[in-house]
Amino acid sequence: MAQPIPNQKRNRVSVTVEPSGSSSGTSASSNNQLSQIPNPGTLTDELAALFECPVCFDMVLPPIMQCQVGHLVCASCRPKLTCCPTCRGTLGDIRNLAMEKVANNLMFPCKHKQNGCRMSLGLNEKAEHEEICEFRPYSCPCPGASCSWQGQLEKVMIHLKHAHQNITTLNGEDIVFLATEINLPGAVDWVMMQSCFGHHFMLILEKQEKVDGHTQFFAIVQLIGSRKQAEHFAYRLELNGNRRRLTWEAMPRSSHEGVASAIMGSDCLVFDTSIAQLFADNNNLGINVTISVVC
Repeated sequence: MAQPIPNQKRNRVSVTVEPSGSSSGTSASSNNQLSQIPNPGTLTDELAALFECPVCFDMVLPPIMQCQVGHLVCASCRPKLTCCPTCRGTLGDIRNLAMEKVANNLMFPCKHKQNGCRMSLGLNEKAEHEEICEFRPYSCPCPGASCSWQGQLEKVMIHLKHAHQNITTLNGEDIVFLATEINLPGAVDWVMMQSCFGHHFMLILEKQEKVDGHTQFFAIVQLIGSRKQAEHFAYRLELNGNRRRLTWEAMPRSSHEGVASAIMGSDCLVFDTSIAQLFADNNNLGINVTISVVC
């Protein structure tokens, strides 16, 4: 019987998997920043380049503060500095209202431009876009808060294979996800990977104990990829046994979205302890998982 593997906030239990259907194998310097601004040479781009922070090379956006001679630094870097990074002069609380007016009439490149984003946006749209930009770094898709890794999409699976070697991977679009010891007390996660159609999917079964003592299970699938990629797939989770069947079908979450909000909103397969016991066999719960392509 597999034993739970502890992490920072909850125990992760190793997962036994069995095939049930078809399966198949398998920081930049300031000297080069101007060249990274889209469409160099235009007046707008030259003005936007004036808002480049000399410390982190991000954009200096309102409220814009300056040193005594007019050099700018972004709001994120300002609290970390004791003097102006450009002239070494005193950093006071002088606000540059003229530059703020200019900023309100410019288009700025997305901060993820070095990762491939080509969007330019006004101040009102910039922050909102960057929160959902497909080129922003990916976080570790494992549930819980113990892993703070971030990186590019092509490095997510490399990270998982090296830092989370306890996660089982199975090839095939139809598999059985067998979670062991479902009666373990407290908050528990069961995790495995499914590989099919040239993509990797993470299957998560999460057990939560509510304040009132009520226990619920949440099962969900997320694609290691973007939301646009996820739109091309659907998944089906099915509990089947003792002449009973419980099914959930949905589009997989992308690893940019994560699964926390879906679980919080019950946008996944949800069942309580009594339902789990109807389908469990010797304290183990099998979930049939099918991934399909949406035309």
